[in-house]
Amino acid sequence: MRIRTPGKVCENLWFLGREESCVYLVEGRDESMIISGGCSYIVPDLLQQIKTFQIDESRIAKLLLLHSHFDHIGIAPFFKNRYPNLTLIASGRTWEVLKKPKVIEITNETSRRTTNSMGMLLACANLELDWQTHISGLSVSQGDQIDLGGVEISIYETPGHSSCSISAYIPKYQALFPSDGGGIPFEETITILGTSNYTQFQQSLEKLKALDVKFLCSDHYGYITGKESREYIKRAIHMAGEKRALIENIYLNSKDIDTTVDKLVKIYQAENTSNLVSSEVYKSVYRQMVTHIVGMGKP
Repeated sequence: MRIRTPGKVCENLWFLGREESCVYLVEGRDESMIISGGCSYIVPDLLQQIKTFQIDESRIAKLLLLHSHFDHIGIAPFFKNRYPNLTLIASGRTWEVLKKPKVIEITNETSRRTTNSMGMLLACANLELDWQTHISGLSVSQGDQIDLGGVEISIYETPGHSSCSISAYIPKYQALFPSDGGGIPFEETITILGTSNYTQFQQSLEKLKALDVKFLCSDHYGYITGKESREYIKRAIHMAGEKRALIENIYLNSKDIDTTVDKLVKIYQAENTSNLVSSEVYKSVYRQMVTHIVGMGKP
């Protein structure tokens, strides 16, 4: 079952933000942590939800970023400014990426453009949402544990969607946070985005499939429970394999990357009545995936 309305997931775990841009808050005995950074324009929603759900904001001591894309780090500047002692946590590669001035420029520009398109410019006008070069934090990697007091979060390195992607898992609640490295539960399907390295994307899914999952907490379109949550990663593995085979077959027939990309975008548009991203963005995503697969020599 797919839950797309913010609220309590289970005891001490909350889904916050908006349907299209989700973050999660987990409460431990000693402190609380936000998992994922969402889009910057969800900050007004978060502040209202914290009040509505009677969440003790003063206990939020950590914010875990799962990768460096603009729609997954957006709230970090605001909360770091609001609470200077807040500890930001991410992969080492994420911090490398976010130290590049050009990346920061593009991130802030894209965030502002998205805020405008969502009709949130006025609501966000007086909020500090831009990423700054001085923002930094702790690095985590495969096997690390974050202890909030009675609640431990395990870290898995899951590159492929991006070179810096990590996933989080809370054994106590059997809650998995794969970010876009697990695919996106769009409508009733899963959108596969092995953008930076398709092979690594598939390998990362394999790394997660042995986990017992009661709550599959996505960064987009909410969380999943029940039978679907238990089978989600296996389904994503299957769909990633099918997607790769489709890319290979189209390229075998065309022998041209541009033609392959165009055909894949047309298939995507035909299959999706409401688009997750624009066709231009999806064209860029497919180009990266096709280029990688062709470069691997398969076919």
